[in-house]
Amino acid sequence: MSEAIALLVLVASLVAAITRPRWAPDWAVAAGGALVLLAAGVLSFHGVREALSNLGPTVGFLAALLVLADGCRRAGVFDALGAGMALGSSGRSSRLLAMVFLAAAGTTAVLSLDATVVLLTPIVFATAARLRVNPRPHVYACSHLANSASLLLPVSNLTNLLAFRASGLSFPRFAGLMVLPWLVAVLIEWLVLRRAFAGDLRRHATWSIRVERRPLPWFALGVVGLALVGFALGSLISVEPVWVAAAAALALVLRERPRPAEVVRAAEPTFLMFVLGLGLVVQAASQHGLSSAVDSLLPHGTSLATLLAVAAASAVLANLVNNLPATLIVLPVAASSGPGAVLAMLVGVNIGPNLTYVGSLATLLWRRIVHAHDHETDMGEYTRLGLQTVPLALLAATLALWLALQVL
Repeated sequence: MSEAIALLVLVASLVAAITRPRWAPDWAVAAGGALVLLAAGVLSFHGVREALSNLGPTVGFLAALLVLADGCRRAGVFDALGAGMALGSSGRSSRLLAMVFLAAAGTTAVLSLDATVVLLTPIVFATAARLRVNPRPHVYACSHLANSASLLLPVSNLTNLLAFRASGLSFPRFAGLMVLPWLVAVLIEWLVLRRAFAGDLRRHATWSIRVERRPLPWFALGVVGLALVGFALGSLISVEPVWVAAAAALALVLRERPRPAEVVRAAEPTFLMFVLGLGLVVQAASQHGLSSAVDSLLPHGTSLATLLAVAAASAVLANLVNNLPATLIVLPVAASSGPGAVLAMLVGVNIGPNLTYVGSLATLLWRRIVHAHDHETDMGEYTRLGLQTVPLALLAATLALWLALQVL
């Protein structure tokens, strides 16, 4: 009965996150569901403390990254990216796609996939409109790279942040092991999207429109660069990355001087509450049989076949229940086999969501942004594109991870 109640609350939280009804916000459903589980005795106080101690630093880190990304927006980083993409395209739609790939892959890796979806995608829309080209290939690139290009760094995705603590790896070693899978995944996305949108990319942009170069906001870029150095050095001397991220976010807040209410909104407190509530719900479900079921299904070890199985299972689960709960469910089992299995799980939950809309929260948010710009997204087209990229990228990135593990 306890397992059934926990799973029911988990399903309700996921449905609220996917459908986002106004009368039942996802954060309220997740947090309320956690309270119901606690009151019913399904979730113990010890389980609450354990989940919060595991999730607390990660959620604080995420909040600091969101404020840092918003500070970059205020400083003009994304406006400069838009102007640079327009100028770099030289009036060719195919070259504009290359510029979008560079911007999206870099933004996702350094400032997280949320920055790519929320901050870069509107800039890509504006750039395509300015050059009078079809935005479809460029906007789809933002969606796909927000997921698959988030393999590189612990800060690139919330799933990475959760896995980073469990992996026991340092920041540089995490990046060293994931750089080859990251490059392979981005290359496959590039090859497939160029072929899928070949007709749109043959059309030239309207280059008679004047595009002004925007000055680079060097202070903001310097802060981001120093933060990355701080993450790498901090992991070597046992300094929690949340403090580095908080210091970088504070530097931009002091520089840009937004109102306190704007800083709070930038941290997205309702999303943070949803993450905490969902973590408690998954903790309850795991304690009452879900973790045992996953443990019995997933293979253990670090062989290539095992890593492929972990990546594939994680990708399937991400498309069934979304990548965040999939990470919370699979992570404890994968961690028992060591960092290799944890990173294989990340390959699955980061690349896999490109198959369906419901695979990641970022994709759902991207879809709403596309609709806000008066464009429609076709589920059939999205799935067809995912079928061309996801299986191949999963296989190639996992193989690249296995090779990196052998070498490093």
